[in-house]
Amino acid sequence: MAGLFDALQAEIAAIAPVRRIGRITEIGRGTLAVSGLAGCAGLGDRVCIGRGYGEVIRLSREGATILPDNPPEGIRIGDPVDLVGPATIAPDDSWIGRIVDPYGLPLDGRPLFRGPVSRPLRAAAPAAAQRRHLGGRLRTGTAAFDTLLPLVRGQRIGLFAGSGVGKSSLLAKFARGVEADVVVIALIGERGRELRDFTEKVLGPQGMARSVVVAATSDQSPLARRRCAWAAMSVAEHFRDQGRHVLFLADSITRFAEAHREVALASGEGGDLRGYPPSVAHMIMSLAERAGPGPQEAGDITAVLSVLVAGSDMEEPVADILRGVLDGHVVMDRRIAERGRFPAIDLLRSVSRSLPDAANAEENALIGEARRLLGAYDRAEMMIQAGLYSKGSDPVVDRAIRVWPALDGFLAEDSPEGIAASFRRLAACLAL
Repeated sequence: MAGLFDALQAEIAAIAPVRRIGRITEIGRGTLAVSGLAGCAGLGDRVCIGRGYGEVIRLSREGATILPDNPPEGIRIGDPVDLVGPATIAPDDSWIGRIVDPYGLPLDGRPLFRGPVSRPLRAAAPAAAQRRHLGGRLRTGTAAFDTLLPLVRGQRIGLFAGSGVGKSSLLAKFARGVEADVVVIALIGERGRELRDFTEKVLGPQGMARSVVVAATSDQSPLARRRCAWAAMSVAEHFRDQGRHVLFLADSITRFAEAHREVALASGEGGDLRGYPPSVAHMIMSLAERAGPGPQEAGDITAVLSVLVAGSDMEEPVADILRGVLDGHVVMDRRIAERGRFPAIDLLRSVSRSLPDAANAEENALIGEARRLLGAYDRAEMMIQAGLYSKGSDPVVDRAIRVWPALDGFLAEDSPEGIAASFRRLAACLAL
């Protein structure tokens, strides 16, 4: 009963007895000019416009510029604009197992209470000098990540893939299999029809039982899509501050950057970084820095951030920015997916910066040997496929040809028995 009363008190406290009202003075291309709010509104504040909402994206002495969530059809000069206030979210432990939107409202048709404490969407990262080191290695449920690409507590990795290469399926495997107390999943700009499929079929009851899904579909405004990433991270921080280990999954940071680009261009910022505004780098890096090891008294946020790379271009701005601030990157290759191996990880282009510390000497030797043989096969593959390689020309290539089918199959295996069993299986593959 105490929890119910806390939730009710939080709902009542959120009701503002006094509201500031402005008036629309100009309707532009997707933006609204409002007078009467310049002295009380802050940049980023939410406003209510009729039945919809918007955000303050520019302020001047004359008034405020508002970017509405919905198209401005039907809005008239002189219509009232209600100042709601700073953008916050109030997560609650009861959100586990639920699907919510970026504003903390339920998407699964059931009532949802706000938590007792409102959190800012754009919170600061923990103080750098007070954060713990990366923690121990985590079981992931997949052989490749239990051995060759280890994931440790508090690590942040990027998942770089094109569309339709199995990225969402791999994220769902992490949601079901990675050791964590709570999983927070940000679905940013996903197709609406895929939300239910992802939660019910891909993620499944096992994954949903410990997850909070924050979703903004592709038809929603750039404000909602950008807010989705911030809201999900704030939810993760709510559980982290309780001392829990949180797995944060974002799909995808590219759509977060694209949403920010739309908002920034509407506010007057130029697109100088191959079409992206300069502020996109800080937006991405500040979001990533909020994940990772927590301060001494808190838990940790282990993050997997997916990036859509068109045409496998790892040098495009979003991929390039993220690669520089993360603790590892995993590249998924369409050619591998087309031959039917999932997850379609290109091991030679992927790296976990938790190595070599995350493995002992024997395990590091196995990892190094596997990479050496896969690299030898990759360099000679064209000759092998064309029938131009003669057996005995190179002992390393001969051995790589012998073990390649087993190693390639190993990368597709699940790992229900844990890390030690996966390393035994890897050793058996290399011993062929």
